[in-house]
Amino acid sequence: MEQFFLSVFEFFTTLGVWGIALGLMVEVIPSEIVLGYGGYLISIGEIGFMGAMLAGVVGGTLAQLFLYWAGSIGGRPFLDKYGKYILIQPKHLDISEKWFQNYGPIVIFTARFIPVVRHAISIPAGIAKMKFFPFLLYTVAAVIPWTFLFLYIGLQLGENWREIKHAAQPLIIPLMILIILGAITYFVFDRKRTE
Repeated sequence: MEQFFLSVFEFFTTLGVWGIALGLMVEVIPSEIVLGYGGYLISIGEIGFMGAMLAGVVGGTLAQLFLYWAGSIGGRPFLDKYGKYILIQPKHLDISEKWFQNYGPIVIFTARFIPVVRHAISIPAGIAKMKFFPFLLYTVAAVIPWTFLFLYIGLQLGENWREIKHAAQPLIIPLMILIILGAITYFVFDRKRTE
């Protein structure tokens, strides 16, 4: 299986910015690695930052739209049966559904920064028939900083781009805390407004 992932990754690397978009759309390889490699390609002048950024946002958004539509059209039974082929396990769906039920649409933005939940949160949004435009807006709003962050770290790491997960750790935890605090603030003010 590892050899398969390696060949897929090698294929994506030959496509430049299209490889970034495609790599994020199929989600076989973690987005951090795809974007980290994109940052490396920027550092050696193979692609431009804006092209990589656009490819990252488009690919990352389309990946989430596929999951949203899978939830909307096929529902949970379809994903329980076929989710394993896109690396989504039933436990990921359970966690994501619970988050979505408890916290509503704002979790679409917030969950994009939390491991495990970030990829599967689009599915309960589809199952719950969340309106498409707010889903798209929250998704794009979260994909932009995620894409920028990992492209930038990959650019800074250059040839050491494979160390991206380790290099990103000190930034991801404060970012997650900041996003979660922002979401809590939103919930508190929203609750007070509706009381």
